[in-house]
Amino acid sequence: MQTMNQHLAQRLKALRSELGWSLDAAARATGVSKAMLGQIERGESSPTVATLWKIATGFRVSFSSFIEPAPTAKGDVLYRTADAIRQQPAGEGMQVAPLFPYEGRFGFELFELTLLPGYRRESEPHEPGVTEHVIVISGTMEVLVDGEWRWLEQGAAVRFAADRPHGYRNLGDVPAIFHNLIHYPSPQSPERS
Repeated sequence: MQTMNQHLAQRLKALRSELGWSLDAAARATGVSKAMLGQIERGESSPTVATLWKIATGFRVSFSSFIEPAPTAKGDVLYRTADAIRQQPAGEGMQVAPLFPYEGRFGFELFELTLLPGYRRESEPHEPGVTEHVIVISGTMEVLVDGEWRWLEQGAAVRFAADRPHGYRNLGDVPAIFHNLIHYPSPQSPERS
């Protein structure tokens, strides 16, 4: 977790510097308080997934760019193992493994996400045109799409517009594991991806 917090602090500072934003400007753009942004930049706070999404959306960058640097591949081949990169931001009930962090040439990021029993998260809309693809690997879960919770079992998949409110929950007794591919409508600038 310390490595993720250090990367996040450096990434947030670099983005603010690149844009010439004060903490006040960043707070207005993200909806995250100036105090919280300052704590994150100093490595004093471990933000929740919801807070990370607000920051990413406000800065118009990918979510995965705050979790770890984009991996370097030898040629066009990249091998990743979820067990080696899985993290639990802010100790909440969702574990995150960024299998393929965002790269502008592909336009997407792919996560393995684990919802622990009882976990529920409702997400604010992402940028216009962002879509999510959810594929349940094990367990059962529900997704909130168009204002309605829909049950998904192992092997089920759904694609939806993520530029509207949406959410995930696990009402079961065992973890629900799923892949989440998030597609961005146009490549982000290379220096900001």
